[in-house]
Amino acid sequence: MMMLNRQFSPKQQFSILGALVVATCLMISMGMSCLGQTPESERREWSDRSGKFRITATLQNVSDDKIELLKEDGKTISVPLNRLSDSDLAFIKNIQDSAVASKPSNVAERMVSSGDWPQWRGPRRDGISDEQGLLKTWSTGGPPIAWQTSGLGGGFSSLAIAGDKIFTLGKFGSETKLVALPRDGGEPLWATVIGQGDNPNGTPSIDDNHVYSITHGGDLSCVMADTGELVWSKNFERDFGGRMMSSWGFSESPLVDGDRLIVTPGGNDAMMVALDKATGELIWKASMPAERGSAGLDGAGYSSIVISKAAKTKQYVQLVGKGVIGVDAETGKFLWGYNRVANTTANVPSPIVVDDFVLCSSGYDDGGTALLKIVGSRGGIACQEVWYKNNRKLQNHHGGMIYHNGFVYMGHGHNNGFPICFDLKTGNDRWRPGRGAGTGSAAVTMADGHLYFRYEDGTMALIEAEPGKYALTGKFRIAINNGQSWSHPVVNQGRLYLRDQDELIVYDVQD
Repeated sequence: MMMLNRQFSPKQQFSILGALVVATCLMISMGMSCLGQTPESERREWSDRSGKFRITATLQNVSDDKIELLKEDGKTISVPLNRLSDSDLAFIKNIQDSAVASKPSNVAERMVSSGDWPQWRGPRRDGISDEQGLLKTWSTGGPPIAWQTSGLGGGFSSLAIAGDKIFTLGKFGSETKLVALPRDGGEPLWATVIGQGDNPNGTPSIDDNHVYSITHGGDLSCVMADTGELVWSKNFERDFGGRMMSSWGFSESPLVDGDRLIVTPGGNDAMMVALDKATGELIWKASMPAERGSAGLDGAGYSSIVISKAAKTKQYVQLVGKGVIGVDAETGKFLWGYNRVANTTANVPSPIVVDDFVLCSSGYDDGGTALLKIVGSRGGIACQEVWYKNNRKLQNHHGGMIYHNGFVYMGHGHNNGFPICFDLKTGNDRWRPGRGAGTGSAAVTMADGHLYFRYEDGTMALIEAEPGKYALTGKFRIAINNGQSWSHPVVNQGRLYLRDQDELIVYDVQD
C-alpha cells in the first residue's frame, strides 16, 4: 500500500488525512471509535520543532494547516502543522496509515493520481504517471515552454518532485551536490555538498521531509528537504565493501520502504543492504551466493530496486552485475538469482514486476531479455525462465521499460531506441516500426495513454500506448541540447520536465 506522505505535499496529505479522520468518526455509531479506543489511549506529550513548547493532550482533528488538541483541563487549542516536531508528525502518520488500511484499495489509487513524483520512475517505480487530460498531439514546434532554469550542475540524474520542490543531483567541479529548486520555476533554493566524484546518474528519493541520494562515488546521504541540512551519510565502498561491475560509478536511485532505506552497495557480503532511514544504521545485509553463473561481472549494476510480492513473499528485486536477484524484504536472505540476462559492460534497466513475474533486460553485445516466474520451491523461492530472447532480438540499453495492460513498451537495441511493443507473457512483437522519430537510446515514461520517448539526439516523441499499431502523434526538438539527451523525462501536474545537464526545461502539456 502506498503511504500518503510519498505522493502528496504536506498540505495535501494532511487534508486527505483530515477527511479520513472525519469519515472514521462517523462510524462511532457502529461500534468503532475515532482515533483510538478512548481519549486516554491517545493522550500524549506534543512539542514544537524548537522543543520549547510542550503540552499533554489528545488529538481531536486534522485540517489543511493545523491540528486541534484537547488538553487535560477540557479546553481545545489549535497548533499549526508546520510547527509540529518530527515525532508528532510521525504519530499522525501512524494514524493516517491505520485510517487508509480500513478504506477500499481505490483510496490508495486516488492518492497516487493526485500526488507527486517522489522518486525514480514515479510513485510506483514503473515509469507511469497518473496524469489525465494531457495533449494527445503535438505541433512540430512542440508544446509551449512553461519555464526553464539553470544551475543544476553536470550529470544525467532525473528529477524527484514533492510538495513545492524539485530535487536532483549535479556535479560542480570536484563536488557532487543535491540541488533543490522551486516547483513552479526559478533558480535553485539550495545546494548541499554530499560527496565527490564524476557526473551523477542516480535520482534522489523523497520521504516526509527527507531526501536520499547516491553519488557517482557511492556517497549515500540523507538531507532535510526544507533546509538542505545533512542528517547522516554513508559510503558504499568504505562502509560496506561495495563495488561497481564496471567504470561508470554508482548510479542507483535509493528505495524508501516503510522505516527502511534499501540500497545496493555491490559487495559480495553486502550486495544489498537495509538501513534505518532515520539514522543510517544497518538492519541487514544480503550476500551473494558462491555460485553466481558465468555471465556478467561481480558488483552492483546501474539499476534500481523494485518491490515484488511474488510467490506470496515480499522481496526486493534488482539487476546487479551478475544478473537479476531477489532478496527477502524482512531478513535480507538471498532468495533467487538469474544470470543469463547479464552483460559484461553495464546492466542498467530496472526490472518490471507483475504479479508473480519479473521482466528483465540488458543491452550491449550480450545480455538480452527474459521473463521469469517466481515460484515456491521446497520451502524456498526459485525463478523459472518463461522465455528468453538474445540481445539481437530484444534488449533495452538504458532508457527503461513500461508495462501497461499486458504489453511492454520500450526502446530496443544497443545505442538505439527503436520503439517496440511486445506481449509480456509470450515475448511476441505487436509492433516494431524500425528507427522511430529520433536517434540513439530512448528514455521512456508514460502518461494519459501515451508514451513519451526522449531520444539521445534531443528529439521528443509522443506515441500511443496501444498494442494494435504504432501511432506517432507528435514530435519536436527539445529547445536545449547539451550533449547526450539521456535524463529520464518526468510528467507531473500537466508539465513535462526535461533535465539536460546544468539546465532544466519544462513544457506545458495540459490539454
